[in-house]
Amino acid sequence: MAISKSKTILADTGLFYAAAIWGSTFYIIKNALDGIGPVVLVALRFLLAGLILLGYLIYKKKSIFVNLKSALFLSVILWILYISQTIGLVYTTASNSGFITGLFVAFIPLALWTLFKVKPNKMEIIASIISLIGLWVLTGGLTDINFGDTLTLLAAVTYALHVLYSDKYIKQGVDPVVISCQQFLIVGFMSLCYIFVFDIPIEITTSYAWKVTIFLALFPTLSAFLIQMFAQKIRSPLRVSLIFALEPVFAALFAWTLGGEEIVTHRAIGGFLIFAALLISGLPIAKKIVKSN
Repeated sequence: MAISKSKTILADTGLFYAAAIWGSTFYIIKNALDGIGPVVLVALRFLLAGLILLGYLIYKKKSIFVNLKSALFLSVILWILYISQTIGLVYTTASNSGFITGLFVAFIPLALWTLFKVKPNKMEIIASIISLIGLWVLTGGLTDINFGDTLTLLAAVTYALHVLYSDKYIKQGVDPVVISCQQFLIVGFMSLCYIFVFDIPIEITTSYAWKVTIFLALFPTLSAFLIQMFAQKIRSPLRVSLIFALEPVFAALFAWTLGGEEIVTHRAIGGFLIFAALLISGLPIAKKIVKSN
C-alpha cells in the first residue's frame, strides 16, 4: 500500500522531535545523578510514564494484556539499554556516552543483514558510514575508555535491537500505545526488582533530580517513545536510525544555545556530515523484515 508524502513527512518530523528531546538528556541526566541513583531514575521515569498511559488505556477500555510475549521481549531489551546507559553515565563523560550510544547506527545495518536477512542497499551503507564519521568528528571520538564506556556499548547494541524488533512488531499490527504502556510498566517493575534485590535506597536528594525525573518521564519517555512507535509503522529501521543519529547533533545545539557554550568548528562539521548522511540515504529499504515464528 502506497504511503502518502504527508504521512512520511509527519513521521520524520516526529522522529526529529524524538532525536532532539533525547539529545537534550545526556547532560541533564549526568548532572541529575548527583541527587538520584541511576536505577532509581530509570524506575521512576518509566513507571510514571507507564501509569499515565495506563490511565489513558483504562479510559479507552483497551486491554493491556495483549501481545505480552512481544512486549516482554522488547521490555527486556529496553531495560538493558537504559540501565547500562544510565549507570554508564556515572563512570564516563556525557560526550563519550553520546558517541558510543550513537554507534547503534552501525549495528542496525549489521543486525538487519545477520538477524533479518535484509541487505541494506549501497546508498544506505554509505550513509551509515558517513553518519559514523560525522559522529566521530562531532564528539571527538573516544577518550580514556573505561568501565562506563563498556556499559554504554551494551546500550548501543540493545538500542539497535530495540529499533529493529519494534519495527517488526509494529508492522505486524500491534497497538503502539498498548505496547508502549506495557514496556514502560515492565521496565519500571524490573528496575524496582533490581532495587529491592540489591537493597538500593529509593531517595531523591535534590530538587533538580526531581525536576529531571518528571521531565524524563513526560518527554523523552512518554512522548518520544510513542512517536517512535507510530513512525515505525511507515518508516524503515535504517531511516529511523539515521534520524536518531542526530541525537548528539541536537545535544551540541542545546549546548551552544541554552548552555551558552562556544561553537566549535569540528563539531559543526560533524553535525553537517550526519545531516548529509540523512539526505543521501535515499528511499527506505523496499524489502520487508522476514517475520519469524
